[in-house]
Amino acid sequence: MKTHFATLVLAAGAACMLLPAAPVLAGARAACERPQRLRFSFVPQGRDLDQQTALSPLVDELRERLKMPVDVIIPTSYGGVIEGLMAGAVDVARLGPASYVTAHKGDPQITPFASMEQVEPNFAAQGGVSSVYYSLLITRQQGPYDSVASLKGRVLALADPDSTSGALIPRHLFARQYKLQFERYFSRIGYSGNHERSVMAVLNHNADAAFVASTNLSRMISDGQLRKSDVRVLWRSGAIPFDPFVYRGQLCADIRKKIREVFLDKNALRVKLTLDSLRATHFVPVHDAAYQIIRALP
Repeated sequence: MKTHFATLVLAAGAACMLLPAAPVLAGARAACERPQRLRFSFVPQGRDLDQQTALSPLVDELRERLKMPVDVIIPTSYGGVIEGLMAGAVDVARLGPASYVTAHKGDPQITPFASMEQVEPNFAAQGGVSSVYYSLLITRQQGPYDSVASLKGRVLALADPDSTSGALIPRHLFARQYKLQFERYFSRIGYSGNHERSVMAVLNHNADAAFVASTNLSRMISDGQLRKSDVRVLWRSGAIPFDPFVYRGQLCADIRKKIREVFLDKNALRVKLTLDSLRATHFVPVHDAAYQIIRALP
């Protein structure tokens, strides 16, 4: 009988103490690392259990190809995953574009190797399938707010300080476009923890508006958690490159090669099951240069 992957719950600050890296030594200096277990994590997107379940077949495929245990580390925050990667407590992770740029700045050996094209029926520029997404400023369709100006002095929900579409794009591009200072323009700004919570804060009247990722909002609509007609979109960013999957460059080359091969194998049934669960069509190769648009934010 196949055993299910182990789940570890780690606080951001404790990750490096609980799961030290296992380098292979060559003389007096460390060569590449060949850990006894591969540690896989992801930044919070919505319900962590949903993302964990979606990734389960992919994790099974990694375990079989790498011939080693693969642990899934449930994140406490975006920062927790970033710190885990930099500390060597996480080996492979799904990051947001901005959290990748932050992680790469802290450790230039953190390398993006794959991203996804997603089924996007609600907010893609052309409809159908997209390899980019957008930051959306939303409010309740039946509420009194019908413009950015009408939100002055109101309550705003953001996702996480390291969220690309749920915090950084709004604080930089949106603020510059409308020539405003966030803390002065809104009466209160709160961080919900992820995009789904931000959407629900608006629908439940706990916030007047929120910046959320178009893909997360689209998935909630497709899953029946709300109707598209329940929200009003007041602002839409330019295209943002989709989430990168990354690994630590300190891993031995053969391990990194096998990880890439698993993600990019179009014939692997378990990989396809994960893609279907993530509403994606396939994984695509990605490189650091794709995220220069994020790095160029002021």
